[in-house]
Formats: sequence, C-alpha cells, structure tokens
Amino acid sequence: MESNSVSIYTHTRDWFRRKRSTLIVVLLITAMVFVFFFDRIVISIHSGEAGVLYRRFSGTETDTIYSEGLYIISPLDTMHIYEMRKQVALHEFDIISNKGLTIHLSLAVRYRPEYELLGILHQRIGPNYLDRVILPQIESVMRKQLGNYTAEQIYTNEAGLLTNAILTALDEVGRNYVQVEDIIIRSIQLPPDLVIAIEDKLKQEEFMKSYEFRLKTATKEADRLKIEANGLKDYQKIINESLTEDVLRYKGIEATEALAASPNTKIVVIGSGKDGLPIILGNDPSTPANVPPAIGKADKKAGGNADKSPPAPPNPGETAKP
Repeated sequence: MESNSVSIYTHTRDWFRRKRSTLIVVLLITAMVFVFFFDRIVISIHSGEAGVLYRRFSGTETDTIYSEGLYIISPLDTMHIYEMRKQVALHEFDIISNKGLTIHLSLAVRYRPEYELLGILHQRIGPNYLDRVILPQIESVMRKQLGNYTAEQIYTNEAGLLTNAILTALDEVGRNYVQVEDIIIRSIQLPPDLVIAIEDKLKQEEFMKSYEFRLKTATKEADRLKIEANGLKDYQKIINESLTEDVLRYKGIEATEALAASPNTKIVVIGSGKDGLPIILGNDPSTPANVPPAIGKADKKAGGNADKSPPAPPNPGETAKP
C-alpha cells in the first residue's frame, strides 16, 4: 500500500517537472486573461440598479433579474445594468394648432423601468428606451390630442384639454414595459402678439364677471330693501289696527307711573288732560325755571307786562311831577 502511494507521488512529481514550463505559461495566460477581462467577469451592481444577463449561446435571460450585489460571469456573456431609480428627462417640441399656429411645449418627464419586466424591456426595446419609446410616444399623443384645438384653448387649458392629453400619454407609454409617473408642462410659448391678445381678452372677461357680480349684488340689495320696507309697512299696519283708545290710555297710565317713580324728575300736576290723565310738566328748556307754564301763557296774553315789577313809591323829598 505504501509502495503504491510512493509510486503515485513519484509519478506526479515527475509529471509536474516535465510540464512545469507549460503549466507556468498556462497560468500566466489565465492571469492575463482574467486581468484583461476583469470588468466583464466581475460585475458589480450598485444601489438602485438591476441587471439583465445576455448569454452568448442562449440569449437574454428574461426571467432572471440580477439585483444589487457582486457577480462573476463568463467573459463571453454581457451584463446590462439599468438605473431603477426615478429619472427626469427634459424635452421640448412643437405643436401645430388647428389654425396653423406653432405652439412650443417644454415638458419634464418622470419615469423608470418596470422591475419585473426589465428582461423583456431589454430584449424588445433596449437600454435607450427613453429615446425609442417614451419621448416619441409622448410627442405623438400630445400632437394628436392638441392639434384639433386653437392656440388660445391650449394656452388657457380650456376644459382641461392639457390634462386629458397628459393622461392619455401616460396610458400609452405605460404599455411599453416602462412606468411614466408624471408629465409636467414646464412652459407653453406662443407668438408674443398672440399672447398679448389672449391676456387682454382674459382681463376683459374677468372685468365682465366682476361687473355681473356687482349687478347681482345690487339687485340682491334692492330686493332686501324692498322686503324690509314691506315688513315695516305691514308692521305699521298691524300697530295702527291694534292701537285703540283704551290701549293708548293704558300706556299713558304706565308712563305716568314710571315718571312719578323716577327720583331725578320734578313733576308738577295741574288739572287733567283730555282723556282724564294728569298733565305732567318737568324740566322743559322752553319754560322758565320754577314757573308753571299756565302762568307764563297768561302773562303772554296780557301783553307781556305781567313779569314787570310795580313802580316804586316816590321819595317824600321829591316833588311829584304831573
């Protein structure tokens, strides 16, 4: 048993000695190939990326998606790496309105490929799917949707036609193994004279709306005043019908009691009124202080001399004049 082991070892050693130069050459060639094709053999898929492997003899692996990590593949195969994060593409193009005016649109497209369909996307469209599918499809849909409208309708987004065109474009592009999350219209450029005319028309329309609103406000105010006047008229009619002589006499008695109970009022009662109520006289500015109005009236009828004092008796030392 030991002799057999020794013979095998001796035979292997002799073989390596004979093939040593050949083995060294092979190892050197292998090392050179590995170094030269290092980027094709050792593949790093970074964060936010995914890979699709194309095999030289079997084609694209559409069922296998290579996620983040390190992979070693044959130098004959090729790993295609795709950015899976959300990306933004800026794009500008022109639209011809139904009256032949040129409208320049500036868009921002937010997109990313579908992860599960990445292999099919690579096989049928390729890495430059943005220029092959997304942007041409958006242009085609926008031109088709907006070409039947005037420049003014597009500029003012009448009836949400821009929104409808964007939704249609999103639906069309989503059928090509990519996901377009949003299409943002950055700007709409028209000929300067047309822009001025449209803006002036919009100002006039807003002024007319304001004028109509003021007319409606004035009409409502007139209706309110009319209703208020009718209410006052009905109120006065009801009051006039309910004010009988007995009610007025009762209200007079209540007023007399209230004035009599007031500590700040000086009251003089002279005779009685027409309805049997006392005549109440207070601090009337038109009447002299502490003088009953009845006396003032009597003096006024006597020619105004009632307020004058009688003449003083003559001095005994003086001689009376005839």
